[in-house]
Amino acid sequence: MKQRQYGIRAIFILSTCILVSSCKNNKQESAQKEPIEVKVVTLRAQKFTLTKELPGRTSAYRIAEIRPQVDGIILKRQFMEGSNVISGGELYQIDPAKYQASYDNAKGNLAQAAAALEVARLKEKRYKNLLPSHAVSQQDYDDARASLKQAEANILSSQADVELALINLNYTHIKSPLNGRIGKSNFTEGALVTANQSSALAIVQQLDPIYVDITQPMVELLHLKKQFAAGNLKNPVDQDLKLKLILEDESVYKELGTLQFTDVTVDSTTGSVTIRGLFPNPDFDLMPGSFVRVVIEQGVQENALLVPQPSVTRDSSGSARVLVVNNKNIVEIRNVTTEQAINDQWLVKEGLKNGDKVILEGIQKVKPGDQVKPLEVLQSSKLPSTNSMSNPTHPQLKKK
Repeated sequence: MKQRQYGIRAIFILSTCILVSSCKNNKQESAQKEPIEVKVVTLRAQKFTLTKELPGRTSAYRIAEIRPQVDGIILKRQFMEGSNVISGGELYQIDPAKYQASYDNAKGNLAQAAAALEVARLKEKRYKNLLPSHAVSQQDYDDARASLKQAEANILSSQADVELALINLNYTHIKSPLNGRIGKSNFTEGALVTANQSSALAIVQQLDPIYVDITQPMVELLHLKKQFAAGNLKNPVDQDLKLKLILEDESVYKELGTLQFTDVTVDSTTGSVTIRGLFPNPDFDLMPGSFVRVVIEQGVQENALLVPQPSVTRDSSGSARVLVVNNKNIVEIRNVTTEQAINDQWLVKEGLKNGDKVILEGIQKVKPGDQVKPLEVLQSSKLPSTNSMSNPTHPQLKKK
């Protein structure tokens, strides 16, 4: 009897264990079937200005190397090194003594020539009146007329000598040919200088506005031409304000620049072409020779799609791919072609379309075919642009 009771009790205990184990398994299966929450971004195609950041160096708008045009000793330096000078302002004074003497001598020779001209004119007039009465011969009159013409020629020569002497005298006052900032003086008072010497006395540079010479690989220009030809890009509407400058300390220059020209020659050593921009520089914040980076507008894409960089992964072959959530909340995999990094996003060329929901967070938790519960990330309605130098705003989450 006792053995029977023990058997019934064992059967009851075993049945209870089986029932509890079954309940646990059912709970685990139901938990596994619960959709996984992932954060998604809904792609919106919008007009986007495609920009490119390129290296460049600043150079002066105008440069004048000051050299003497006459020989002599420098008597005075009329400027302060590093100061601003005006066009026509005197910079150096060369000893003018010998040039003043040459000028005075030329004026004396001109006066002598003028007196000789007067004598020749009177003689020619007198002989002309006596010629009809045969008081003078035809030969005498012809000689007098030739002497008059020679005297007139001497006047022209003497006047030229006076002008040349005056020019040389004025060259002793060395003046600035342009408005700008002058650097250090390479010669001091008492130094002997010669006409058209190889060493400049000083250098004047016009810094407002200022040039920025940009280098861009030729292969990129060819790619842009193909994009324009295919209709994928359009010319920017604003052609006057299209350059933005990033300084060496990573700050953004306050003034916008304009594109001047693109060089017609490719550098054989680098395979790049030079693009020249022009920037206002009223406060002289930009100095010649500085290394800068230039953000240049290259074209407008009408229906651009940008996808966050964390959403893009690579397979073993290096191909880019993303996970998207379809309209049934099932995960799908898409192979994509990215064209350019824009801030913290990729500009997508192929593989995605407007309205696709791309998984931003939770990629490691899911695989293609899984049922998920998407949490949409709200972003600004305006696509980010590389023209904006501010940090991207933090997205907010909204449960769908």
